[in-house]
Amino acid sequence: MPNVILSPQEEKIQDEAKGKVNKYADKRVFKILKGFERSKPRIDIERAKYFTESFKQTEGQPLILRWSKALKHIAENITVYIDNAQLIVGRAGYQGRYGLLYPELDGDFLDLAIRELPNRVQSPFNISKEDTEVVIEDIAPYWKGKTFHEDLAKTLPEETLKLTYDPKDTLKSRFIVNETASFRSSIQWVHDYEKVLKIGFKGIKESAEEKLKELDPLSPVDNTEKKPFLEAVINVSEAIIIWARRYSKLAAEKALDEKNPVRKRELLKIAEICAWVPENPSRNFYEAVQSQWFTQMFSRIEQKTGTVISNGRMDQYLYPYYKKDIEKGNIADEGARELLECVWVAMAQFIDLYISPTGGAFNEGYAHWEAVTIGGQTKEGMDATNELTYLFLESKREFPLNYPDLAARIHSSSPERYLYEVSETIKEGAGFPKLINDEEVIPLLISKGANFEEAYDYAVSGCTECRMPNRDTYTSPCAYINFAAAVEMVLYNGRMKLYGDEVIGLETGDPRDFKTWKDFWNAYIAQQTNFLKHAFIQQYAIINLRPKHFATPLGSALHDLCMKNLKDLHEPHIDGGIDLGYFEFIGYGTVVDSLAAIKKVVYEDKRITMDDLIDAISSNFESKEAIRQILINAPSYGNDDPYADSIAKELDREALKFTKRYSKELGVYLDLRYVPFTSHVPFGKVVSATPNGRKAWTPLSDGSSASQGADINGPTAVLLSNYSSKNYNYKERASRLLNIKLSPSCVKGEEGTKKLISFIRTWCDLKLWHLQFNIINRQTLLNAQEDPEKYSNLLVRVAGYSAYFVELSKELQDDIIARNEHENL
Repeated sequence: MPNVILSPQEEKIQDEAKGKVNKYADKRVFKILKGFERSKPRIDIERAKYFTESFKQTEGQPLILRWSKALKHIAENITVYIDNAQLIVGRAGYQGRYGLLYPELDGDFLDLAIRELPNRVQSPFNISKEDTEVVIEDIAPYWKGKTFHEDLAKTLPEETLKLTYDPKDTLKSRFIVNETASFRSSIQWVHDYEKVLKIGFKGIKESAEEKLKELDPLSPVDNTEKKPFLEAVINVSEAIIIWARRYSKLAAEKALDEKNPVRKRELLKIAEICAWVPENPSRNFYEAVQSQWFTQMFSRIEQKTGTVISNGRMDQYLYPYYKKDIEKGNIADEGARELLECVWVAMAQFIDLYISPTGGAFNEGYAHWEAVTIGGQTKEGMDATNELTYLFLESKREFPLNYPDLAARIHSSSPERYLYEVSETIKEGAGFPKLINDEEVIPLLISKGANFEEAYDYAVSGCTECRMPNRDTYTSPCAYINFAAAVEMVLYNGRMKLYGDEVIGLETGDPRDFKTWKDFWNAYIAQQTNFLKHAFIQQYAIINLRPKHFATPLGSALHDLCMKNLKDLHEPHIDGGIDLGYFEFIGYGTVVDSLAAIKKVVYEDKRITMDDLIDAISSNFESKEAIRQILINAPSYGNDDPYADSIAKELDREALKFTKRYSKELGVYLDLRYVPFTSHVPFGKVVSATPNGRKAWTPLSDGSSASQGADINGPTAVLLSNYSSKNYNYKERASRLLNIKLSPSCVKGEEGTKKLISFIRTWCDLKLWHLQFNIINRQTLLNAQEDPEKYSNLLVRVAGYSAYFVELSKELQDDIIARNEHENL
């Protein structure tokens, strides 16, 4: 692409095509990476096999105790591996890229789905013929009739069920009011890693043993509820210690056979460290990093947490160990960075596997969100950036990998140097870091019951969410609601084209008979409210069913309130906790633009009739391009246009009013969010043409971003539309995901960096929750579609995570290409 400004990522890809050698190619982490990158991941069945074996032996026992025994059985038997050249050890499966099975989630259809995984479009996985037979013959049969999904499908009322699943086949989602609890046992989470670093699992075990001695031996409650909980904490503490010691033993054995003296010393060091942590407190930076890695990896063995267990504020809790080693001369920045990058390549080998078609469709491109939080503020409210913060950013620029999912907290007093380094990292073009706004998040957390210290210390978790370790206590996955389907149901009187004459929503009448915009608006709000009603019914069932199916002894052991109340974290309520749930508004821009077009074009300007509109969308605009262009050119969200933005704000307010009224019945804050992951693609596949000119079955708008290509007034206008459409007087709100796509030319050089810093400060001042960037040329994306081999390392920001462009479906690739590329900032 002559005379085109390229991002650093694009330049690297062109250099590789010309045969230029990466200047970092000799580094340890690059050698490890070359051993597995771009390979199709494999399914490792050992976790599923040993988990099932144990559950067969413990039927009738308390669930948390059964779970802990299963984890101990896994720790004792799962194969342990140490990669060549690795300094940080601890794997949950095969060498190379791998994924795990969680039959407690997928057991009712595991035997049907397992053969399809190597050939599916979204995130395929290989599995050996032998392992396939073990899954079909030994693992899946045990779980039939025992899964949460089966229980939920039987529990939902008929009217709720038909908005959730195909009533004739409850394995098929309707992508309307979509539950997400059946393909993950918990929503995103962050552990208190600092606790492990300070007291080790030996200290956690000893605390549980002391509490066990204090129980009343005659109390029925103590014997049936509290005793099993504490025994489970003891079991899981022993399990992770056993697992680490097996790595110590393996490292020592490998050292005996190692001929290279340098590698021999490394293996002996690994053996020494794994014999000490995570059992005991960490004494230095190396031990702290290894202890943290063991903890997060064993969490992945424990359960399938939505968006993977996040890493918390690594630049904060690792900093004392880093600072101490730096001051004593025990480590230099290069050594510390190498240890961290060894963690990043280890992360890149664990691929979050979704067996269910719904889960796979929501999380394309081997999606992952093991967020590492940097920056922000201290518990005292002062700026928290430190030398380790900058080391993380430097590593992200130097090492072109989509792991970890780096998240930078921004506040009004963030230092100029920090914003400069963040902006320079964003300009690399790989989508890192995503930004989270303290000025929005912290006041909301305080309004929901947190104290200042807890709120200041939040960690980014999952896609764009946040957690307060030891105060957050809600883990139930929640509903994704396709409000574009509500627009369609107004137009077809409670029906959708995909489902024929079946009445799925409310019969709000023939829109041809509506006399005014107010009539149409009321019909839409009735459909939206009906969706919310059934989402809340769905959530009520989920909250009450989950403790019968899932337990998290490790997660509970690391939570102060669980240890205080002696209750599993998956229980509906933990005393002293703050329960922060959500529901997702999917297709926000699509809905706003559709309603704005109807109001303006049909009712106010009367350029077309309702008959004309329905005729055009029913035919998917075949021979109706003139009408389609009229609709496309109606006022659109994302352009700082009060006409569209006022509709957006009213939609937002109606949803907030509903949750403010009814969340109390569920006992949680069920906050309004705009975080689609990649669900806007499968949700779009069930929605026919919409009145904003969108063609049938194509992706909906994502998050709180504008509809694809609709934001024509520049990126600042997108921010202002977000600001204008928010109801800041309601606390029942949470994350809004916002994608901005820029051409590399508009942020080139020092002047471009200054403009980007200014844009970020504007976003911060407007108190918008989230912001992330794609800085890439459209032609690069088109070239990658045509010649994927040459662009195999091209990273793009998708939806709260970055992925390799060539690993995305054609529909999602087209969606990213269709996002407006802004030339000016």
